[in-house]
Amino acid sequence: MKNLYQFRIYFSALFVILAFIIAGCQKDSSPTLVTMTPTNITSTTATLGGNITDNGGATVSDCGVEYRKSYLSNPVDVKLTPVISYGTFAINITGLEPNTLYYVQAYATNSNGTSYGDYKTFTTTGTGSGTVTDSDGNQYTTVTIGTQTWMTENLKTTKYNNGDRIIHDTIDSQWGSSADGAYCFYLYEPQMKDYSGCLYNWFAVNDVRGIAPAGWHVPTDADWNTLATYLGGASIAGGKLKEAGDTHWYDPNTGATNETGFTALPGGFLYASLVTFNNAGKYAYWWSATNASSDNGGTWAVDYQSTVLSGYSSTKYNGYSVRCIKNNK
Repeated sequence: MKNLYQFRIYFSALFVILAFIIAGCQKDSSPTLVTMTPTNITSTTATLGGNITDNGGATVSDCGVEYRKSYLSNPVDVKLTPVISYGTFAINITGLEPNTLYYVQAYATNSNGTSYGDYKTFTTTGTGSGTVTDSDGNQYTTVTIGTQTWMTENLKTTKYNNGDRIIHDTIDSQWGSSADGAYCFYLYEPQMKDYSGCLYNWFAVNDVRGIAPAGWHVPTDADWNTLATYLGGASIAGGKLKEAGDTHWYDPNTGATNETGFTALPGGFLYASLVTFNNAGKYAYWWSATNASSDNGGTWAVDYQSTVLSGYSSTKYNGYSVRCIKNNK
């Protein structure tokens, strides 16, 4: 009986200890939240926010976002009114500087403390937006990204700068054999011109008569690399160039923010050796003016499944889009 009595005492004590441990594990904490990807980015405005997934067992008394231009600068604190305890919130920010990289964190506070979401970055668009007209009379909007000014649309001209017409090649057999400059529309459908522009072979890109508007040129590999570097590296630059959403891009259109205003659309390409059109909705391809080899020209692309801006080379007979860049003064 004595042993049984002692066992009951030990068991009761153990139960009390476990209760204290469990109570400690269930102690209230500061909120849990994530920072939302910035949207609606212009040269001076953006929509920033967060998602509070757990209020920590106490009422959220304060929440909002902090943004800054570098880790070393003091953050600007913008509070959400009225405060929420759960769910997604968004705040429209104004007064940003054009063409500037910002860091942002969402935060939430309760009686137990303040928690921050992960850092997100975004770059406001440039103030150098304008227009340029090609030799065909097509007008394009432009945007300044870092030290460069780019068209926000793919080239549509059917003429060289001296007025000569570029061969409009609708004969399948010629695409894989002719070294003359040529263009076509995706699926040979003229209505695709306003969506993906013209698809040119590299011989049209390299023609001495020129296809870029006066004062502009077809970008070189060096130009594309400068763009990628300014946007934080090729591994993330593609997401910042792609049009956001799934209006034109296939899901998931990974990491697409179009925070640069570049508005890359998935126009696909003409695969010359098989004379087939491929990857509309999935990939955007552009020629580089860089001559990679006797057979290949430089090519750059973004796709719907990654944030990468890829640079490589491909046969000069393929049909790709062209995105022009303004000459440096």
